Order: sequence, then structure tokens, then C-alpha cells
Amino acid sequence: MATCKSREEVEKYAHVAGFEKIKGNGFNLNIPRYVDTFEEEEEEEIDIDAVQIEIDELEKELKKVRVKMTKKLKEIRR
Repeated sequence: MATCKSREEVEKYAHVAGFEKIKGNGFNLNIPRYVDTFEEEEEEEIDIDAVQIEIDELEKELKKVRVKMTKKLKEIRR
């Protein structure tokens, strides 16, 4: 509210648009017409080796679970 009252320009937040600019935009007061709020996301670096280790560990765990599951299914079928 203070920004509005002080009629100040704040990057990515507020813009003081004059009548001509508003008229040029067809009196459309949608914020994106006057304020660019887009922020690029920083790309996170991926540690491929760490991801591969995690995949390998998950595959080992999955193999153990499948062995247990097979044993249980054999018990149930008896």
C-alpha cells in the first residue's frame, strides 16, 4: 500500500503508468502489461555420479524386495 501511496517505481513490483500508456494498452490494467515479474530460474547442477550411485542402490533394494515377494507368493500358493 505504501508503494501505491508514494507512487514509486519498484522493479518487478510496481510501475507508475501515465494516461497515454494506459490508453495505448486499451485501458487494460493487467499487471503484466506494465510490470515484468518474470524471474529466470537458476539451473541446478546435477551430479551424475551421485545420481547413478543412488539408482544402483535403489536397484539393489528392488532386487531384494522382489526376492522376498517371490518367497511370500510361494508360501501363499501352498
